Amino acid sequence: MSQDKQSIVVVGGGGVGSTIARLFSQKLDPSRYILTLITAHASCILYPAAVRMTTTSDMSLEKTALIPYGRLLHKGVGTIKIGRVVRVEGTKGQESGGVVFLASGETVAYDALVVAPGLHWQGPLAFPDGQDDLLSHVEGWRSKFANASNIVVVGGGATGIEYAGEVRDYYPDKKVIIVHGGSQLLNDTYPEKYRERIEQDVRSRNVQIVFNDYVDDDKPNEAGTITTRNGKVLQADLVVQCRGGRPATELLSSLGTDVLDDRGQIRVKPTLQLHSFPSIYAAGDAIDWKEQKQIAKYDAHAAVVVDNVLAQLAGGVPKKIYKGSYEIIIITNGRYHGVGYFDVLWGIVLGNWLSSILKGRYLMVSMLRKRLGY
Repeated sequence: MSQDKQSIVVVGGGGVGSTIARLFSQKLDPSRYILTLITAHASCILYPAAVRMTTTSDMSLEKTALIPYGRLLHKGVGTIKIGRVVRVEGTKGQESGGVVFLASGETVAYDALVVAPGLHWQGPLAFPDGQDDLLSHVEGWRSKFANASNIVVVGGGATGIEYAGEVRDYYPDKKVIIVHGGSQLLNDTYPEKYRERIEQDVRSRNVQIVFNDYVDDDKPNEAGTITTRNGKVLQADLVVQCRGGRPATELLSSLGTDVLDDRGQIRVKPTLQLHSFPSIYAAGDAIDWKEQKQIAKYDAHAAVVVDNVLAQLAGGVPKKIYKGSYEIIIITNGRYHGVGYFDVLWGIVLGNWLSSILKGRYLMVSMLRKRLGY
């Protein structure tokens, strides 16, 4: 750490990490602070477009939904370092600062640290770090979808529903089955009327649903089938894992057992500080806040973190509190189908036309690119 300037390090260049880094670059005084964003990927992956990007080459989304960081930082304030952080060291109590360790062996010191590690995904959304490997991964999954005839989607959450919809759009002759562990699609965060509407929309596109069951195998057997946990035999030559992501928080295990909850989520105060490490903040999908993990929450997370970090480094007390956000979701079912839900008033449900206009046709790519300076 410089004696003249204080060091702010942001770990994770996904949706919330890039939002936080950009907001820091707009607000901080570069004569007083050093800003560093450390990200494992050479480009920011726009996850709302990632399902279609890995299913088909239509729209050439690899050219627009994988966004280089060259325009992210306002007026070039700050530095972007490509690398994966594997360990964090910090100081408990009122002492501030610490060090992050990269897989390359490099270390970066900080006065204030923001961790936004996101989630580990399975299946087509499990993107590797290197840009060439990432593009090969995308092409590989496109080929898998193109060559399969019977596709089993594991998980009836938003991701599984959207993959089923993309397959119906681009490969209407293929058979698609969703296997879901619950008795309704999605989870009970959402009201029954919305979950029923989603199921109707999915079934209207000739997608079969198997409820209250699980698939433990990632690959079909030689006979071209898989057997569910309850013994149901399904025709399958491709299994698409779409179960919810796992918090990518192993980098914080070095701070002690009380930093993460039993699901691997980061325990945070309403100020989004870690409880025992006041100079470390966390945001995004990996925190233990009771809300759905979505891009719609990121601006609110970023506003709290940036204001509190700057107040703390200026010698003040972090006072800004995160109070949660409304639940807003649009689940696409291909380009022209989908159902949205806004948790305001009586709970507003949007049908196919509005869902298609707001998300399904263009996947919000232009809007999300603007967030990264494009």
